[in-house]
Amino acid sequence: MDNVRSAIIGGTGVYDPGILSEKKYLDVDTPYGIVREVCVGKYNDCSVAFISRHRIGHKTPPHLINYRANIWALKKMGVEKVLATNAVGSTTESMRPGDFVIVDDLVDLTKSRKGTFFEGVGAGGVAHFDMTDPYCPSIREILTESAKKLGIRYHERGVVAVTEGPRFETATEIRDFQHRGFKLVNMTSAPEVFLAREAAMCYASVCMVTNFCTGVSKKPLREEEVFEVMQSNGSKIIDIFLGAVNKMYPITGSCLCRSKDEPIKNILNLAYHN
Repeated sequence: MDNVRSAIIGGTGVYDPGILSEKKYLDVDTPYGIVREVCVGKYNDCSVAFISRHRIGHKTPPHLINYRANIWALKKMGVEKVLATNAVGSTTESMRPGDFVIVDDLVDLTKSRKGTFFEGVGAGGVAHFDMTDPYCPSIREILTESAKKLGIRYHERGVVAVTEGPRFETATEIRDFQHRGFKLVNMTSAPEVFLAREAAMCYASVCMVTNFCTGVSKKPLREEEVFEVMQSNGSKIIDIFLGAVNKMYPITGSCLCRSKDEPIKNILNLAYHN
């Protein structure tokens, strides 16, 4: 299997890294199921893996995504740094549809998702991970510079409230989020970012604001609106990523994302040698 160090996880509207060359598609076996159609290709001599989070054609809703299999597959392939895309709703008029946000924190409000690789004795034991910086600050800095050079309207930080989905939030829920200072809402950031930390990978996300949330918008939210905005701007996110890929090795500055690699190595050994 190709040993790739960088990966892109594409969300809504980002289903194919068309700019990659020498592309091939792999099915990667994991203890949580097979991850199909993992694309591996080249960009400026860098090997990059690409996973469509919802699968091509947007076949998988957010609450049914196999997050553990996706992250495990990338770890198995040798990935060290992950760039993710997320469609987000905005609870504030200062972050408008079409804006990009290089988020720096999140609140997990999901209810039923498996959010860890560590499930006790026989499944890697117990491990605890610091989440002071859920999103790698070093990569966020590189992404910010890339967006700035492209002249794209972006925000350097933002807190995402992650809901279960697949329904959109109620107006009262959005008012609660506004009161708590959550400016962005989506359905896919968790547990993906936490699993990446457990897997000792640097992880950062560029979010696209696709809509104003319920109660902020003057009209009912349409699902088609989210897809339309994301699909029309998805190529800009890939442009931001491609401006960052070659600058991630060697990366300047320091982070703690990969400081605790041993626990996940133990799980990998447990899964493939028992």
